[in-house]
Amino acid sequence: MGHLYFVRHGQTVWNVENKICGSTESPLTELGHQQAIATAEKIRDEGLHIDQILSSPLSRAYDTAKHIAEINGIPLRAEPRLTEQNFGKYEGTARDGAEFARAKQDFINSYGDGETMLKLCHRIYSVLDEIIADPERVYLIAAHNGISRVVQSYFYDMTNEEYAAFGVPNAEILRYDF
Repeated sequence: MGHLYFVRHGQTVWNVENKICGSTESPLTELGHQQAIATAEKIRDEGLHIDQILSSPLSRAYDTAKHIAEINGIPLRAEPRLTEQNFGKYEGTARDGAEFARAKQDFINSYGDGETMLKLCHRIYSVLDEIIADPERVYLIAAHNGISRVVQSYFYDMTNEEYAAFGVPNAEILRYDF
């Protein structure tokens, strides 16, 4: 039996401003860096064995992963397929907007010029399939809230509403067994 870990990036400027980041860069705040360091220390203190970190190349996730890698001496690799979903016309808009909440439940919606949930799931599932094929190695995925939904849906059945509502707090780590 294998397992993997997932961690969402630390707090960003747009998280504080209640904006949808998507594939747009939004740097970590000072608190975001502190959250990432605290998560790294938790991994160290709990003695979690991790062979490699795969991170989204977006700076908020990569910087979070870098703190974890440096504190724990774990190899880190940017994985472009872990980039957050492009939410098209909704990027930079309010996270709690009613129109966006409805749009997230339509899996073939590209949000104007963004990416559909189906395409997002295809690329994230391909990463997870590769990880599952190598159960002897333990990976930590450092990514985004949108990616967390896809990972959750890979391991657990979810309704569209559960999928759209699922989220992970900043810098929280989850474990998935397979």
